[in-house]
Amino acid sequence: MARIRFFPPTSAPSLAEVAGWCGATLAASADAGRVIRDVAALDQAGQGDLTFLDNPRYLDALKRTRAAAALVSARYAGAAPSACAALIVREPYRAMAQVMTKLYPSAVKPGSVFAETGISPVASVHPSARLEPGVIVDPGAVIGPGAEIGAGTVIGPNAVIGPEVRIGRDGSVGASTTIGAALIGDRVIIHPGAHIGQDGFGFALGSRGHLKVPQIGRVIIQDDVEIGAGVTIDRGANRDTVIGEGAKIDNLVQIGHNVVIGRHAVLAGQAGVSGSSVIGDFAALGGKAGIAGHLTIGAGAQVAAAAGVMTDIPAGERWAGAPAKPVREFFREVAAIKRLADDARGEGNAE
Repeated sequence: MARIRFFPPTSAPSLAEVAGWCGATLAASADAGRVIRDVAALDQAGQGDLTFLDNPRYLDALKRTRAAAALVSARYAGAAPSACAALIVREPYRAMAQVMTKLYPSAVKPGSVFAETGISPVASVHPSARLEPGVIVDPGAVIGPGAEIGAGTVIGPNAVIGPEVRIGRDGSVGASTTIGAALIGDRVIIHPGAHIGQDGFGFALGSRGHLKVPQIGRVIIQDDVEIGAGVTIDRGANRDTVIGEGAKIDNLVQIGHNVVIGRHAVLAGQAGVSGSSVIGDFAALGGKAGIAGHLTIGAGAQVAAAAGVMTDIPAGERWAGAPAKPVREFFREVAAIKRLADDARGEGNAE
């Protein structure tokens, strides 16, 4: 079978060009005209490849790398082999992302699965929908009455865009995604299988049965948000669910009704946010973290993976555990339990 390259590089820049892309400084011994043809991990890189070191635990791999060049901080520039040119930069990982964005633009924003250049003849677009020039609609997609989609946005195969939904420019809606009751900004990437704007989980519970509460709010998604595969975002009950500018939401995250996610917040895979909670700007939730309803997670706070949060978290704090608590308190309790367990084992052995 022929080797298939899904994301081939679009150019072969010189080291001088690479340095210009990310603001790096070439080591004095580096050949500025040397050509970079691809990128690779430290242990897999070969001639013509660019690599990087961001985590010092991989320092030994840098010392053994066969890469043509490496993005490194000044502290580790001397550890690169003599055949590997050092490109010195303050944030190597971020610099690598900048370089890869230039080399592999098709990996940044998903394009048409069917290489469409316009509206597929087997898509279904309601006559009252308004699509700006440059919108791409793949086969099987359905766009409802009154929907509006901005130029440069790609609607993937079998996606369903509901009535009156607004989607901004230069975005991407993945295959089999459904969107309803939503207003979406520019440059928003929504990966396959996400579901946005469905009913929130609202019932008036009672001994005679549970009465459904109509969910009449919307989902507001601001500019530059990225939403992973399989994410579910419920529309508001009597107000809006809001996803702030630049927020990054990993696969399989659940966001309940009336939730507000702050600007540039990060939610890792399988995290869940219950209704009417607020996640502050630049806050971060680890994988499988669960946030109870009607809570506030302060700006810049960090919640550890699998934490169960049942109270508000002040801005800038780090919490862990279930029920979650400040991380130092959590680890003190873990250490205390370990000492008790060790003591119990010691007593058992003595018998």
